[in-house]
Amino acid sequence: MTAVGHILGDPVTSHMRDDPTRIPLGRTVAEALEYVRKTPTTGRVVYFYVVDAEGRLRGVLPTRRLLLADPATRVEDLMVRSPITIPHTATVLDACEFFMLHKLLAFPVVDDDGRLIGLVDVDLYTEELSDLDRREGNDDLFQLVGVHLTEAEARSTRKQFRRRFPWLLCNVGGGLLAAFLTGVYEDVATLAVVTPFIPVVLALGESVSIQSVSLALHSLHGARPTWGDYRRRLGREVLVGLALGLACGLVVGLVGLAWKGRFAVGLSLFGSIAGSVMAAAAVGLSMPIVLKLLRRDPSVASGPIALAASDMITLVVYFNLARALL
Repeated sequence: MTAVGHILGDPVTSHMRDDPTRIPLGRTVAEALEYVRKTPTTGRVVYFYVVDAEGRLRGVLPTRRLLLADPATRVEDLMVRSPITIPHTATVLDACEFFMLHKLLAFPVVDDDGRLIGLVDVDLYTEELSDLDRREGNDDLFQLVGVHLTEAEARSTRKQFRRRFPWLLCNVGGGLLAAFLTGVYEDVATLAVVTPFIPVVLALGESVSIQSVSLALHSLHGARPTWGDYRRRLGREVLVGLALGLACGLVVGLVGLAWKGRFAVGLSLFGSIAGSVMAAAAVGLSMPIVLKLLRRDPSVASGPIALAASDMITLVVYFNLARALL
């Protein structure tokens, strides 16, 4: 690995500043400014960080807001709540992705309990890494940041094939299983009121699954998920998937009712789309996060696995509900 690669793999804590400008929660602007004057930092001040008595980060206060606000205003009324933070377990590569994604000048570094332990500012990206980049070439840095591939890997057809083909077997297996399921449910799958709607039912499940995969992959840039975080996000995604499924199911169900003239057709479409889209959203969110938690690369594997799983769930739900109602 090149020198750039070595630095990008360093813990962010080895490159952070440990003297962020803290302001105790509950102070007014006048009190905060007085506190800052009495406890000056040695580095450049980009943002002020509001912390509670235990040192936990409660908000970020941009310099302009603090300097222009009324002296009697309390800092919690000015600060940005729920700030974007970098976990102490992140690498320098993760921090660089934060700068690319969020376009901020600095990020606080917090421990597992949310206590502020340091900060990384844009110098980490624009000075230290770019100095190395100038010595070794621009391509190396930008291939490592974002796509996570070395130049050799990016140019090697054989390596790309070996990296991607095994996961495409999930789609092959999923297609074969779909054919098998169609045979198992032949009495339902061949019905004139069921067959025309198979593509739209599958397409909705696949679309929502890919949406959830994309959102999960985006959220994983620079972040290290935990099982607790996964459970919380899964609950929210299931609710979103249910809402999407109910809305899409209502539209398609009404079309089916108007087209085929049978209430049972509309009901089977409504129920199967609602259930399968909800399940597809859960699967789509789960694949990248679970793979990341298992220390596997989610960028290539998540899509094929999620699509294959969503297709299976969708067909089983649709065929069983159609068999029960029709």
